[in-house]
Amino acid sequence: MLAEADALELLESGRIEIEGRLVDASNTTLRAEISLNGLTRRCVYKPVRGERPLWDFPDGTLAGREVSAYLVSRATGWGLVPPTILRDGPLGPGALQLWIDEPEAAEGLIGFVPAYDVPQGWFPVAAARDDDGDAYALAHADDPRLARLAIFDAVINNADRKGGHVLYPSSGAIHGVDHGVSFHVENKLRTVLWGWTGKPLFDEAIGVLTRLGAELGGSLGEALEEHLTVTEVQHLALRVKRLLRAGRFPKPPTDWPAIPWPPI
Repeated sequence: MLAEADALELLESGRIEIEGRLVDASNTTLRAEISLNGLTRRCVYKPVRGERPLWDFPDGTLAGREVSAYLVSRATGWGLVPPTILRDGPLGPGALQLWIDEPEAAEGLIGFVPAYDVPQGWFPVAAARDDDGDAYALAHADDPRLARLAIFDAVINNADRKGGHVLYPSSGAIHGVDHGVSFHVENKLRTVLWGWTGKPLFDEAIGVLTRLGAELGGSLGEALEEHLTVTEVQHLALRVKRLLRAGRFPKPPTDWPAIPWPPI
């Protein structure tokens, strides 16, 4: 397993060779090899020039939001987002993120299950039917790693937490990816992780949020302002304060779709 400092050095200074495009991504997303001093790893490269215009996010900002998500993740100490930087690449400036390999036999913690057979220890969060009319439930495990991710998403105001944006490396950790549509000043939280809705925050989360709020008033806030507007950083701090004041997991919005499409 590559240490975080080594991964950042590799991303910042390595030589990039593009392997191909991830065709399912809505914006230009490229897989590449990156090499430095005999060390080679894969990475994901998202050039700014390949971003599709969005009505609610300014052009050319999605890569910066990917980097901002990593900076917030690093400040929490939870290691939820793989090392991510902003640098020039073969197609110009863009976000560069360490590639996370998943074992072929990796078992996900989010998915559709028969409505009558939701696994013990899982939360059903939405009802669905297949093409034959059989009832299914969108559900996820009651897992502390996912609970941390749910809090992280509430903090960064993630508008697109699909099940497929959660990765399960062999290390036993989990990683969240694709955070380009986050940090909006309006409430746009869309996620499949609603199982803890209204439940009290666990003690560890309260400590992490308290520390995060303090760091947003200092070096973390300054670093984020390189990629986000001042107002977006201010609203990030406000969301942290509101979570601490409520002491509970957030509830789904009433004026915005609560679950992204497709969910997985």
